Amino acid sequence: MTLMNIFANNVRKYRIQNDISQEKLAELSGLHRTYISAIECERRNISIDNIEKIASALNVEPYKLFMN
Repeated sequence: MTLMNIFANNVRKYRIQNDISQEKLAELSGLHRTYISAIECERRNISIDNIEKIASALNVEPYKLFMN
């Protein structure tokens, strides 16, 4: 399992736990919906700034998005 795979799975997991759509996560994080989709499908690398935005929108500490 790659780090990108772990990150993508965790974004999806926390998004579903928070009962929010990709579109809502994009809105909350200030990112585009297709960017969120690309992250979850492992088609996009992500910057530290955007990791922080997504973690904040999901109400989790950023490091938790990297835990297997």
